[in-house]
Amino acid sequence: MNAAAAAVATAAVFIWLGMVLAISFLEAPLKFRAPGVAIPIGLGIGRIVFQALNRVEIGLALVALAAIVTGRPTGAVAALTAAILVILAGQLIAVRPHLNRRTDRILAGQHPPASTLHLYYVGLEATKVLTLAALGICLLVAG
Repeated sequence: MNAAAAAVATAAVFIWLGMVLAISFLEAPLKFRAPGVAIPIGLGIGRIVFQALNRVEIGLALVALAAIVTGRPTGAVAALTAAILVILAGQLIAVRPHLNRRTDRILAGQHPPASTLHLYYVGLEATKVLTLAALGICLLVAG
């Protein structure tokens, strides 16, 4: 892979990784431990934060993808790039809309039945973190 494309893709991937780690695995769980933060307030804040994160993720994914495609990637880089795009799409298309509807119900004062959707999202986030780390390392080696 050419050095300039690898550098741009590496930067995008590691910025993306840092944001996911900071928001999904630090901010999100901690906000519910803060004194005075009720579940509806935490969910409302979380919705805004994750919408912003998802927009930034899409932007970083597009930057990384453009750099990778133009940089003639190795097979490993191409496979990991495809994997990360599938994971992100799965979160945004298959899981997030359902979580948003559930949050809407809770914010409206309803008490929907227990759901495992959040666990799927967390599992995809963990998989995304590992895949981003692997992609970033492959890009460093390829560049």
